[in-house]
This record gives sequence, C-alpha cells and structure tokens, in this order.
Amino acid sequence: MGSLGVMFGIILIIVLIASFVVRIYNGLIKLRIRSEEAWSDINTQLKRRYDLIPNLVESVKGYAKHERGTFEEVTKARAAAMSATAVGDKAQAENFLTSALKSLFAVAENYPELKANENFLQLQSTLTDVEDKLQLSRRYYNAVVRDLNTKISMFPSNIVANMFSFTAKAFFELGSEEEGKNVKVSF
Repeated sequence: MGSLGVMFGIILIIVLIASFVVRIYNGLIKLRIRSEEAWSDINTQLKRRYDLIPNLVESVKGYAKHERGTFEEVTKARAAAMSATAVGDKAQAENFLTSALKSLFAVAENYPELKANENFLQLQSTLTDVEDKLQLSRRYYNAVVRDLNTKISMFPSNIVANMFSFTAKAFFELGSEEEGKNVKVSF
C-alpha cells in the first residue's frame, strides 16, 4: 500500500501542477483576446473619425478656398493614419492627424459664417463624440495591455507565458502631452 500511496501522491501533484498551468494559460488567453477586442474598438472609432474628416474638410473648403495647404495636410495625415498598422506607427500617425485637425479648426475659427453652418455644427458635434469614445477606447486598451504585460512578466505566470510564446503588447501612447489633448472642436 505504501507504493500505491506514493503513486497517488505523485499523480495528485501532477494534476495540481497541470491545473495550475491550465488556469494561468487560460488567463493569458483571456487577456490576449480582450486586448485584441480593445484594439478593434479603437480601430472602429478611428474609422468613424477617418470617415468624418473628408466632410469636415469639404465644409471648411467651401468657406476658406485659399487654405489649400491645410486641406492637403489633413488629407495626407488621414491617409497615413489609415495605412498604419502597428500600434506605435498608428499612435504616431494619429498624433500627426490630430495636429492637422487642430490646424483645420484654427482656419475654421476665422469664418463666422462657417461656425454658424448647421452641417458644420453637426460634424463638429459628431467629431467631439468620436474623440470622447476614442479616448475611452484607448484607456481600456492600455489597461488590458497593462494587465496582460504584468501577467506575462510576473512569476509564476511568466514561465507559462514563455512556454506558450506569449509576448508583451505595445501600449497605444500619444507622443507628448500637447499631442494627447483631444481636438478642440468648439467655437
């Protein structure tokens, strides 16, 4: 009976270790899926933003025909942001786009008729809504990435993460405090 007890003890230890590994693995999978879902939410808000920009440019263009450089900069920034795929590249492109949009709204402030245009006011309101949702999406994504990266780095989950090739994800960070501010769309 002594060898049977030892054998049972070894099997129990193996089952406990295996269940511990499975629990950690499933936690890592859950965080990875949540981070991918959060990134998808960011992309959804960015697409809404990208779809809104041509309408904004056209609205301002009707009033400020001589501001061609600003319109080209916004269009170029939008194209760069839409084509960026990696998190770091996307953040850099978004910073450039935010800066270009600030220039567009600075131009718009010089035209009182534009500020009173109902279509422009609706676009302004929609952009404010998109910017707010985008900021919330960024925060959620970064929180999930923080949790995933922490779990990948801490013992004993780092052993399981290395066994199954989990890697840390990049945060969606804005370049500077000035670039991190939302586009001001009110007049």
